[in-house]
Amino acid sequence: MTALRHLAVALAALGLAGCITPVDYGDIRHADYIADARCTAQPGAPVDETALPLFFVTSRLPDCRTDDLRLLVYRGDRVRYGRFAAPREMEVEGKTKRRTPMAFQADGDWWQALQAETDRRQGRVLLYVHGYRETFETASKDSAQIARMTGFDGPVITYSWPSQGDTWGYAVDETNMYHDARNFLGFLRALADKAWVKEIVVVSHSMGARLVIPAIASADRMSRRAERTGNIANIILASPDIDRETFERDIGDDVLAPDRVALGRHVTLYVSLKDKALALSRAVHGYPRLGSPYCFDPFEAQGLKDRDLPARCYPVAIPGLTVIDTTDVSRGSTGHSDFLRSAAACRDFVDVIADRRTRPERIATGQPHVFRLAPDPADPKPDDDAVCDRTKNGDERE
Repeated sequence: MTALRHLAVALAALGLAGCITPVDYGDIRHADYIADARCTAQPGAPVDETALPLFFVTSRLPDCRTDDLRLLVYRGDRVRYGRFAAPREMEVEGKTKRRTPMAFQADGDWWQALQAETDRRQGRVLLYVHGYRETFETASKDSAQIARMTGFDGPVITYSWPSQGDTWGYAVDETNMYHDARNFLGFLRALADKAWVKEIVVVSHSMGARLVIPAIASADRMSRRAERTGNIANIILASPDIDRETFERDIGDDVLAPDRVALGRHVTLYVSLKDKALALSRAVHGYPRLGSPYCFDPFEAQGLKDRDLPARCYPVAIPGLTVIDTTDVSRGSTGHSDFLRSAAACRDFVDVIADRRTRPERIATGQPHVFRLAPDPADPKPDDDAVCDRTKNGDERE
């Protein structure tokens, strides 16, 4: 880990020295991106809801200069609402690129459409908040995969903040994420306050946890009655890039306070010791991340080894908290998205979305709130793509 920390420091130094190109304002005035009327949705304007079945809320700056509407990496002038479909490959200026079909909606029309969709189902809404290094195309792709994979019985909303979609944009992403905290809190409070929303399933990935957890805590504090945000019940933090000790210190007093747990609120964490992205984040920040069971205390790690136990350390037991360790079934080059890449993790994730809180595939550990997933001896090499419903265009395999 010393070498990894040195690498992180070296990369940071290179960035400060100007060897890494910083994100700048760009060559086009931001006002020019949004000058076209399509960036300002008019009340009553028709939207093909069949072609664009998913919902989005974004603080990204849109580009409405061409027929191909896009959401950029820059901060927008305001929060916008709209509909989208799973991204698809298309020809853009002679090159094949992934684009997300989308359309903006006036705020009132968007909320009305969301209510209609919610009322037709079970009053459940799924809200997905992406993490670091995401474009709107990658975030919408993951959100569409979640909708397909889980068969969620209600509307699926993607909240997209201006992540840079770039490996070297980590510091910029942190800055934009914290800048966007007020926008996200305002939206979450508005959603939770709707009487027709019976349950909100919140799914965050990576850095998105740093938007979700404080926003839920703030929404709870701002509510006059516990029931006002009691519909924020099922919270899933996948590979959360948030300080583990801060989470442990605060979670029992806010998001998982006894009155909230009594109303049915619960948090599920997906963690992996093979998560390279969180190992680098730990090296940068100096302390372990919630999404990695890394033992920060070497004496604790040695004590586990002396007892012939894996050297994995988890947050303390708190009522309402469940930890799922995907280390042994981790997939992908970074191990940072097991809930969308690993068959075992995907199956577990689908059940958690459906509010099924136990699974026979979970292996108990010495801690009652911690479970690990292990390869199935009968199927040691499962078709991860098929189980997780990973596709490019809805039917092609990645």
